[in-house]
Amino acid sequence: MKFRTDPSAIRGSIAPVVTPFTAEGELDHAALRGLVRWQLDSGSHGVSLGGSTGEPSAQTAAERIAAMRTAAGEIADRVPFLPGTGAARLEETMELTSAARDLGADAALVITPYYARPTQEALYRWYAEIAREFPDLPIVIYNVPSRTAVDIAPETVRRLFGDFANIVGIKETTRDFEHFSRVLHACGPELLVWSGIELLCLPLLALGGAGFVSAVANLAPAAVARMYELWTAGDHDAARDLHFRLHPLVDLLFVETNPAPAKWVLRERGRIPSGFVRPPLTEPSDEALVRVRALLDEGGDLTGGL
Repeated sequence: MKFRTDPSAIRGSIAPVVTPFTAEGELDHAALRGLVRWQLDSGSHGVSLGGSTGEPSAQTAAERIAAMRTAAGEIADRVPFLPGTGAARLEETMELTSAARDLGADAALVITPYYARPTQEALYRWYAEIAREFPDLPIVIYNVPSRTAVDIAPETVRRLFGDFANIVGIKETTRDFEHFSRVLHACGPELLVWSGIELLCLPLLALGGAGFVSAVANLAPAAVARMYELWTAGDHDAARDLHFRLHPLVDLLFVETNPAPAKWVLRERGRIPSGFVRPPLTEPSDEALVRVRALLDEGGDLTGGL
């Protein structure tokens, strides 16, 4: 938790690692340790777990906490750790966030409560209660309206950022790039903003974003980290080149619902023993795999040691 006191240092490519399961559907802790170790070896600037790519809604709170414990043990403070701790129920969110704090997380990534479609005032009160409960833990709002059916407004983010010192940033997973700009304009450059949309990762840096939490880091962690490093070093042409070269792998992720295609690739390449995804997801169909293989052939040069 050495980054907890300086969340502004949490920048770059924060890899949202998939949650590996055995062929029987149980958590595979050995495979998870291996994935985290690979991210560290590949130069990822941080690790996240339990966001959308990690299938959190298909796990119990106890399973999510056990996975956090495994990941935290492997990371061992070498890079920032930002586990997802949000749920549809406030009590479960509190339980998960408490566990993340106790396990040494550097910040908690808290998704907007899904399905209920709360108002903006309700969203403010939700995050305010979490922030008050954990005053010494940086809180990162996680906005992903395509999955939650609610979009936290820039003005609501501004209120929370202004009222609570431990609400330090937001992961924006919306294709509305104006939203990114309006959040930064409302809150100022001190707000840490990460992109969760793969093809908006590089553009966000031009607005002053802190980095990205990109699922494509599951397949090409070194390339995604390098894209950030090139941009911040001022080599914008090389960063743009990597951005465009990553397109096939980005398309691969979403041939069917993420993370099923990524898990299939990780299993094929021997990174995890099983590509199992929990219901209601299914492993990629035969038709989907034709497209996945073609995209992997097109962008496979960026997968490095995968």
